[in-house]
Amino acid sequence: MERLDAIVREQENKSTGFTSDDVVASFHGFIKSHSFKCFMEETTNKLKQLNKERTAETYTSALNSFMRFRNGRDILFDEVSSDLMMEYEAWLKENGVRMNTVSFYNRILRAVYNRAVENELVAQRYPFKHVYTGIDKTVKRAIALEEIKRIKELDLSFKSSLDFARNMFLFSFYTRGMSFVDMAYLKKSDLRNGILSYQRRKTKQTLHIKWERCMQDLVDQYPVMDTEYLLPIIKRQGDERLQYRNALRLVNGKLKIIADLIGLRANLTMYTTRHSWASIARNQDVPLAVISEGMGHDSEHTTLIYLASLDNSKVDKANELILEKL
Repeated sequence: MERLDAIVREQENKSTGFTSDDVVASFHGFIKSHSFKCFMEETTNKLKQLNKERTAETYTSALNSFMRFRNGRDILFDEVSSDLMMEYEAWLKENGVRMNTVSFYNRILRAVYNRAVENELVAQRYPFKHVYTGIDKTVKRAIALEEIKRIKELDLSFKSSLDFARNMFLFSFYTRGMSFVDMAYLKKSDLRNGILSYQRRKTKQTLHIKWERCMQDLVDQYPVMDTEYLLPIIKRQGDERLQYRNALRLVNGKLKIIADLIGLRANLTMYTTRHSWASIARNQDVPLAVISEGMGHDSEHTTLIYLASLDNSKVDKANELILEKL
């Protein structure tokens, strides 16, 4: 009713006359421009246009979660309140969502709300001041070198999909915990004169890794593809992002089976390699300046600051020490 009254007053202040159809059109136009769902979808589309696909996916995930809480009902920005966000957080907890994920969703929704404030779609009322937006320390994800060895020595010739998952896991470990998305987009041209150079898609940091025999042995197990990519993750042109996501889902699923085969109770995923390399490097007396306390920082950003400042030959030497133990 308040919005209708405001629209009527606005129309009355105009010199020209107006009809009920004008009021209805203005009312629906207001709802669309002040819709939380519509605004967030527009923001996501803009991120895709800027080639920030991963960020766009996280925004879509947060929106889908919030809309499930709302039972599919949209909401206007001026209805987003502190009480509503506390109810959403309680709903997430009741559904078994971990606190880091709760914080993740809250931070994304807060960013969208703040952007709407900047666009003068709503007044700043700080609806997220009473919900959790921090970061908990993650449960240790590293596994021991002996367990890496057992994974490496498994006879998986009976199942090619398991063998592929194991090889991708090992390649990531060999390359200092390279993320799967960076592995997927590695190009043949990134390998030159015994050095693998690539730019992390997450941070845009350029890394250089000495190419070791064990890395070449893994690559040699697969036929040379007609594509520009080094590894058999993206196998054709077009829908590269979908191919990467499907491959990651497949590999992580198979790694759970591999964990069962070696009696590993830990949750084995592609991300395990990053924690494991850092932890094992530390156990090999590699200085903290080379690898910052086995990923013990509160955020990956701090670790990257350490890595970025190193003489790359020291990092390569640390990698050689670890690979020699396999």
